[in-house]
Amino acid sequence: MRIGIFGGTFDPIHVGHLAAAVNAQYGAKLDKVLMVVANIPWQKEGMRKVYPAKERLALVEAAVQDVSGLEASDLEIKRGGKSYTIDTVTQIKSLYPNDELFLIIGADVAAELDSWEMVEDIAKLVILIIVNRPGSTRPQNLREIWNYLEVEVPALDISSTDLRARAIDGRPLDFLIPYRAIRYIREHRMYRSEE
Repeated sequence: MRIGIFGGTFDPIHVGHLAAAVNAQYGAKLDKVLMVVANIPWQKEGMRKVYPAKERLALVEAAVQDVSGLEASDLEIKRGGKSYTIDTVTQIKSLYPNDELFLIIGADVAAELDSWEMVEDIAKLVILIIVNRPGSTRPQNLREIWNYLEVEVPALDISSTDLRARAIDGRPLDFLIPYRAIRYIREHRMYRSEE
């Protein structure tokens, strides 16, 4: 199989994430995309409060429920601790030893790959899928260690920061977040504790 790995904080997941996932799935002919919810996203640690991982996982599960080929993954949550891509890729490779793995990232994240732990080891295990986002450019040195392809996505400029503020204020989230995820946010009064 060809398996995509799309990791993120997903705080909250939104239609931009889903558009990236389904376009990567189509563009790279992936059999499935694992939407891996970060347990403790080390790059956001200390920058802002991150909603609990189990609640973010429930949002992802609600969002992908009716989307063929997308699966919510609790792999990093079950492992515990900080979420590092090398650990996740290694664990998924052990689960799917004979399958091709693809790591899906935005072009903005591609510019930060040098800050990742054990980046050269990751590059040996996966093919990178760079999802083009508005106003971002990919680093010029990718070809040196990465086997990669690029996938175009619609220009959707959606901010998780804005979505959290909208949830706090009770403003509409419609057409920005999948309906089932909105319902989960409202029913569980997510983000209201940040008031």
